[in-house]
Amino acid sequence: MLTKPAPATPAALPAVAFTWTRPASWPPALLAGLSAGLLWLGWPVHPAPLALLLLVAWVPYLSLEAALVRRGSSGWKVFRYSYLTLVLWNAFTTWWVSYSTLWGGITAVIFNALFMCMPVMAFYHTKRLAGPRLGYLSLPVYWIAFEQLHLHWDFTWPWLTLGNGFATANGLVQWYEYTGFLGGSLWIWVANLLVFFSLQKYQDAATGAGPTLGRVQVQRLLLGPLLAILLPIGLSKIIGSRYQEKGAAAEVLVIQPNFDPFEEKFEGGARFIPYQEQLQRLFQLTEQNLTPQTRLVLWPETALEEQNWEAQFEANPKALQIRAFLARHPGLELVTGATTLTSYPTREAARPSSRFRDDIGYYDFFNTAVFFADAAKPVEFYHKSRLVPGVEGVPHWLSAFVIDLGGAAGGLGSQDTRSVFRPAAGDSSLRVAPVICYESVYGDFVGEYVQNGATLIGIITNDGWWSDSPGHQQHLQYATLRAIETRRDVARSANTGISGYINQKGEITRQTGWWVPAAARGTVHLNTDLTFYVRYGELIGRAAQALAVLLLAFVLVRALNRRFAT
Repeated sequence: MLTKPAPATPAALPAVAFTWTRPASWPPALLAGLSAGLLWLGWPVHPAPLALLLLVAWVPYLSLEAALVRRGSSGWKVFRYSYLTLVLWNAFTTWWVSYSTLWGGITAVIFNALFMCMPVMAFYHTKRLAGPRLGYLSLPVYWIAFEQLHLHWDFTWPWLTLGNGFATANGLVQWYEYTGFLGGSLWIWVANLLVFFSLQKYQDAATGAGPTLGRVQVQRLLLGPLLAILLPIGLSKIIGSRYQEKGAAAEVLVIQPNFDPFEEKFEGGARFIPYQEQLQRLFQLTEQNLTPQTRLVLWPETALEEQNWEAQFEANPKALQIRAFLARHPGLELVTGATTLTSYPTREAARPSSRFRDDIGYYDFFNTAVFFADAAKPVEFYHKSRLVPGVEGVPHWLSAFVIDLGGAAGGLGSQDTRSVFRPAAGDSSLRVAPVICYESVYGDFVGEYVQNGATLIGIITNDGWWSDSPGHQQHLQYATLRAIETRRDVARSANTGISGYINQKGEITRQTGWWVPAAARGTVHLNTDLTFYVRYGELIGRAAQALAVLLLAFVLVRALNRRFAT
């Protein structure tokens, strides 16, 4: 007599029917390299879909750290492999800095990776002293607290802030208008931790180290990571589909003169082009592409490179030529980059960045944006204030190690407020934020211009130092995140980078080629509404810093209690 076989139970899961090699058993160097490689593959300017790799890129590192702890490895060994992960990621992603200076590129990679070890080692010690639950919760807190610090201290280099990683795939993060780019950092860590926890439980079941999982338990393991990944994407798609460009329209012209910064742009270069000839190329490109509707022209960073004293700027021959040009085009405004200088009557009036010469006294160099509202109104100056560490912003004790990139390198002056350039008369809807080069990497910093009334972000830059590398492309893409955070159009004028336009949804609507003289005319929209992020700034970063202080205090007390108890 035949009997009907009993149905299989849910606990009989194929997951335990094969031999599983736990990633935790892989060589630590391999796991470190895998995390670094995934972070690099997910980073701009790789194809946008690869940005999703950032949501799992830290899983190999988390497996590495957990395996080392399980084996009883020392904190020093954990540090070594953490540093290996981070230095490889920095090298893979920002190697192009070496085009401007080999020593500067090497230094940036070595020391930025070292700084990044601070939050991961704080996580390791918190987990060791307070247990895994609080330890893993502390990791995104420490990391984002560090990223917030990295936006404001002397060695600021937020190029690898995790939230920047979605710049090419900014359709996934339209909610940055509420959180800013640190919201992207939080998303990355939450997704990675949930994937790691689920993978750990699945591995334990597959290898017999934990209870066998049924189909329902496996589905539950998958649910958390999937929701963490898909819900923010879905929210972004909804926000993006509903958003419409806001504000009055205006025609803007951006100029890309394309002077080689190593050989043509600066005096002393092998093929130096006299400054008057450089100015004539700017005029020529502008005249050829103007229309009667053009309201604003942007010339790039240090377009007027000669040392221009601000007190005598109105009598400067080049300023007079610009005024004569504007007189022929009534209603046109112009923003140009320049190197300017200001002297101080006494030592007490000087700033910490000031220099001294016997024949001048105390004075400052500035990387400046100059605004000509029309042919007659006095010019306005904005001094670049987020300075590139080691190139423009140098603590006094590091002044001997300044990297000279031409012009007035090292220890430049800055200003405390974000100036907004406003028209001379009539319609005041066109109010330009003069964002100079590196400043466009800072979300909260750009938001300050908008708080002060800016309706258009005007970026002037010179990205030719990095040659034809991911550097200038990443710089362009990062500006798309500033457009989303502030819901402002971006007009971008690069000397030898990529010039063009970005709309309020972060979409690049027009761009020039690389390493060619060019001009691009575009219509921008002048939004006056303030986003949540602009109104309240880096809430996530500040909250993370407060929590990090509390966590570190708790861990310190726990450590002291252990020491005295023994």
